[in-house]
Amino acid sequence: MEKSMFRNIRVASLLVAALACAHPAYAVDPVKIGFITTLSTPAGYIGEDERDGFNLAVTQGGGKLGGVPVELVVEDDGLKPANAKQSADRMVQSGIRLYSGVNFSNVLAAVVPSVVEAQNFYVSLNPGPSNFAGASCNRNYFVASYQNDAFHTAGGVAANELGYKRVVVLAPNYQAGRDALAGFKRTYKGQVLAEIYTKLDQSDFSVELARIRSLAPDAVYQFHPGGAGINFAKQYANAGLSKTIPMVMPGFSMDSRMLAATGAASEGAYTTGIWSVAMDNKASQQFVEAFKKAYGRIPTDYAMQAYDTAQWIGSGLKAVNGDLTKADAFRVAMRKAEFVSLRGKFRLNTNQHPIQDLYLMRIEKGAGGELAPKVVRKIVSDDKDAYADQCKMPS
Repeated sequence: MEKSMFRNIRVASLLVAALACAHPAYAVDPVKIGFITTLSTPAGYIGEDERDGFNLAVTQGGGKLGGVPVELVVEDDGLKPANAKQSADRMVQSGIRLYSGVNFSNVLAAVVPSVVEAQNFYVSLNPGPSNFAGASCNRNYFVASYQNDAFHTAGGVAANELGYKRVVVLAPNYQAGRDALAGFKRTYKGQVLAEIYTKLDQSDFSVELARIRSLAPDAVYQFHPGGAGINFAKQYANAGLSKTIPMVMPGFSMDSRMLAATGAASEGAYTTGIWSVAMDNKASQQFVEAFKKAYGRIPTDYAMQAYDTAQWIGSGLKAVNGDLTKADAFRVAMRKAEFVSLRGKFRLNTNQHPIQDLYLMRIEKGAGGELAPKVVRKIVSDDKDAYADQCKMPS
């Protein structure tokens, strides 16, 4: 009887071992992802699209990314860096090791140090400030979207190709705004008549519009995300400037939600970007339809970037079976970036920011009369940001 008992124990042990080999064990608890984003203020719709785009990938995976169960821990930063830092510090103390969600560079600057100093990981789904791309880069900080200058250096190329010799440039006076105009000027070959900085939460642009009218440029290049961009576009059109002075802007200064809010104000304007809802790409088209079915609205670029971020994170989690204590292996997998990006080509530069193509688009009416950015042509191939050489990335 004793021999029979030991034989049964041995058989059971072998069965457990065989099952473990056939099905790699994931952590019993889901991997928590700290998702700090802006859900209130006029810019709150951006955070909503980011959250929903990320959640769509999780839902399609049956509550998993890369086959690993995940739990999104969402907090609203209210577009206040101090709020975001408090959330990040609290999440770090609770043991969360993986973060994303922030959509403004000034807020990101308050969150990333808390995360990476604790040896945790941050994957940015939108902002890519120049300092974190250069001298302050970190091996635990990855960017899924772009370095902040990218759309704007493409904007300078676009203005050159469109023949605009004299321009006025405008942006909010914060890190991303300063990066924006620096990026535009890096590639623009004409004359900048005026460089105007506005407030991040500004709603009345009458003074700036009067100055634009008096300068009579060939075109305006402006970067204003969210509610500020909606107000700027409406007031620009109401002042009659859209009929006489063409506008060029990054895609996130006139996304689908902003188009719905501004009506025909931006018809005919040019945008630059890495993606469009009208892009002829099977994976992208499937995403657009799935997002519309799930949430009843057209996804913005922010939603696309969040979906890509989730899929990319999934590739990293899969490589370590959800065990983020295997930090080196997670970094290696993230650097490989083995996922299907909705924008097409995607690979990482040495500073862990994307190398990707950028496009010139024009806001036009579709077959159903709705306005959308239609791709005119690719204007930059395999774009690399200007700060990678300043990044001394440890292995």
